[in-house]
Amino acid sequence: MQSDARLNEIHRNPPDAIIVGSGATGGWAAKELAEAGLRVVVLDAGPLTTPDQFGEHVPPYELKYRDNRPNGVASPGIARSRPMQAKQGACSEVNYRWFANDVENPFTTPPTKPFVWVRVRAVGGRSLVWGRQGYRLSDLDFKAASRDGIGVDWPVNHAEMAPYYAKVERFIGISGRAEGLAHFPDGEFLTPMEFNCGERVLKESVERSFGRRVTIGRSAVLTSPLQGRAACHYCGPCNRGCATYSYFSSPFTTLAAASRTGLLTVVPDAVVSHVTTDRATGLASGVAYLDRLTRRPREIKSKVVVLCASTLESTRILLNSAPWGLGNSSGMLGRYLMDHMYGATVSGRLPKLGRARPWHGPPRRPNGIFIPRFRNVDRSHTNGVFRGFSYQGGASPRFATAAPGFGRRFKRAVHEDAFWQVGVHAFSECLPTFENYVELDPSVVDAWGIPVLRIHMRWSDNELALFADSVEEGAAMLEAAGAVDIRTADTPKVPGDGIHEVGTARMGADPKSSVLNAHCQAHDVKNLFVTDGAAFPSLGSVNPTLTMMANTVRACEHIVQAARRLEI
Repeated sequence: MQSDARLNEIHRNPPDAIIVGSGATGGWAAKELAEAGLRVVVLDAGPLTTPDQFGEHVPPYELKYRDNRPNGVASPGIARSRPMQAKQGACSEVNYRWFANDVENPFTTPPTKPFVWVRVRAVGGRSLVWGRQGYRLSDLDFKAASRDGIGVDWPVNHAEMAPYYAKVERFIGISGRAEGLAHFPDGEFLTPMEFNCGERVLKESVERSFGRRVTIGRSAVLTSPLQGRAACHYCGPCNRGCATYSYFSSPFTTLAAASRTGLLTVVPDAVVSHVTTDRATGLASGVAYLDRLTRRPREIKSKVVVLCASTLESTRILLNSAPWGLGNSSGMLGRYLMDHMYGATVSGRLPKLGRARPWHGPPRRPNGIFIPRFRNVDRSHTNGVFRGFSYQGGASPRFATAAPGFGRRFKRAVHEDAFWQVGVHAFSECLPTFENYVELDPSVVDAWGIPVLRIHMRWSDNELALFADSVEEGAAMLEAAGAVDIRTADTPKVPGDGIHEVGTARMGADPKSSVLNAHCQAHDVKNLFVTDGAAFPSLGSVNPTLTMMANTVRACEHIVQAARRLEI
């Protein structure tokens, strides 16, 4: 985005703020600070993202490997460079270059504590490939510790966060239905997407038999034009890019808005190693980074540093910035790592809908259904099991593509054996646990010589109990809908596989038990902010990205006000 001359200028004339990371939170930080009149530099470890890299309209037959994924890997080349990333559904033959090279970017774990770390190294970060589900946390989540004594409360509540949620929802566009549930707060929605007939069967049965709400997903995909972006035309695989910018990703929404101010400089291929500090004051003075391609070390000074590099990467930068971690007087930096437990999948056939037809509405609707948490909503625990889980899922026609025959006989068999399938998968809340933590590996570095993380995380008995409960309840709901041949999962996914990792630099009212205050400002370093998932004191049972963005907007409002008062 920027010429060498512009880059040299920011080294000579330091900006007001440096933002590390360009994804969901980094884009919002850039937009808010630049529109307030601050000169902003955004650093990202990956290359620029441009529309010519998109491949949502590329059919499999035009691809070398036909986008096949034997054993979860799309091609030998991806398997060699991105063995962990390629196992994720979003990483494909089309977009794999956006994802981090696992060989260049290693991390370690103890042998008995496997972890999956999905990373994107391209301008836009994981906003390029995320699932786009956008939900608010409620006070059931923000004040969970007051109800059950586990962890610490967030230093904010829903009423305080509501204006920032609304600002994000209005700008990025969230389609969804208002449901009027206190523990599942409504937002400012575009027209919701429609249920298909299989989902309506499930919705009616579950609401009638259990009194539980089944709603359409709240998705950051436009159902009507907004901010110059077109409504979604349901073309298919959103994680390959979106030529109409109908789904939210930072390069073409928030970063674009920041760029229009003329106050934004984006520096791609900048691998940040640490935050620099002023020895006399202890304040952050800027960041040090290495050019991804040349390995040349560089440094940029600024008045404010905002880390938005993603949960674990921001914490890694802090750990590399001082002997025991910058801003770590509490000893909490790196602690309380959380992720949603995935793997609780239940599916079955819906014979009451008869044989599935070849076409059932718009193709590739980029959304599904959502069943809000119902466990421990009106009590602190059930039989000693705390917190809860939510479900996502949907229904779709399935065709017998492995049917026998050839030509007309094959086509007939495919449709004669077609049926409707319905399924849900649960994601359970992970409790904040001191023993789930990250630290610097003492002997392993990445391709740029920066110490990597050693990640220690395992599921607790509480998560395992929620997993079993969610499978049992999911099967009961499908049975009530008339599903048959129900199949259930029995093995949780590895921590990190939910790709909702949060914690490790948590917010809190007490500097002795938290790293950040209510404005995501480091207790120890007043001009240092961390606004991505690292700031979360607890996880809740909904997708966390909307809260990360709202939290960033709130933190940036504080930065602007403090800057105007000359406090930072």
